[in-house]
Amino acid sequence: MRVLIDIGHPGHVHFFKNIVLGLEENGHQVLVTARDKDVTVSLLESCGIPYEILSKIGSGKGSLIREWVSRDVRLLKVAKKFDPDIMIGVLNPCVAHVAWLMGKESFIFTDTEHAKLANYVTLPFADRVFTPSCYAQDLGNKQIRYKGYHELAYLSPEYFEPDPDFLSEYDLSEDDRIIVLRFVSWGASHDIGQHGITNKLELVQELEKFGKVFITSEQELNGGLEKYRISVSPEKLHDLLYHASLYLGDGGTTAVESALLGTPAVYVSSLVGTMGNFTELETEYEMLHCYNDSDLALQKAIDILNDPDSKQKWGKKRDKLLADKIDVNEFIMGHIIECSSEQKKSSWYLNYSILNSSEE
Repeated sequence: MRVLIDIGHPGHVHFFKNIVLGLEENGHQVLVTARDKDVTVSLLESCGIPYEILSKIGSGKGSLIREWVSRDVRLLKVAKKFDPDIMIGVLNPCVAHVAWLMGKESFIFTDTEHAKLANYVTLPFADRVFTPSCYAQDLGNKQIRYKGYHELAYLSPEYFEPDPDFLSEYDLSEDDRIIVLRFVSWGASHDIGQHGITNKLELVQELEKFGKVFITSEQELNGGLEKYRISVSPEKLHDLLYHASLYLGDGGTTAVESALLGTPAVYVSSLVGTMGNFTELETEYEMLHCYNDSDLALQKAIDILNDPDSKQKWGKKRDKLLADKIDVNEFIMGHIIECSSEQKKSSWYLNYSILNSSEE
């Protein structure tokens, strides 16, 4: 089986890294192509995954559409040379388009209901569309729901073990209360016109009364906030979140990651209420608190920090969630192997039909 996986975002490296390893260990050939965005390349290299860069994130109006067209052409050239059986990506229009053009099977994963443009140009061309069971939209016969989240592919205990030396490397101890803030750039196609945290300085001033505040940010930090920025390597971010007493930010993926690591998480975004995984984590498991108002989010964060047992409570909630969910990697691998078997059967049937027709 020859599998091509296209990486469009740093988070996709985490999502697919165990799949790449599992496929290769089982004798399959894997080619990883990538978009040079943020820390994608650094993550691929830290994971020891060979890759081929297809494009780099652009700037200016219309840059995303131009990049999609360019990536379609480049991916088609690479795919023709590699000749994959299956092409895989996360809401990746280029994967869906190229696989369709080549008559190959495409697996598309998505958990982002509000990504209307990407959905419109991707899903009609996909063969199978995988979503969490809590995904709020019905995508028809192509949709395959599973009891899990993208983030469990790399953060469930079977796949993530915190670095025991992380705290000492950053001059921290088990007694320190760590508060992580994250501010995103709002530059993705599905983020245009949306907004998140508006009271950054006030957040820091209030929250540092409870512990050590660290900021990870895709934005420039003004007003004296730069000194709070933590220079943690991309592969160490999950160790930071694991040890934190609280996460607060407008980074949605990081909010989910924090919750799944057993860290109280508060998410601020105008997109609140549009995504099924966030709604499930908030209403069914009470592990994530979502607001479109920064002041309300700050008050919730203070309430959590005022509870000395909040971290332990989140640990119990995490145990309950993990008992309800599946091994996402095994699920994906199972579908890839199933697809391989179906292709072999199809090939056998075609050869059998040709043989019989020639004998006649």
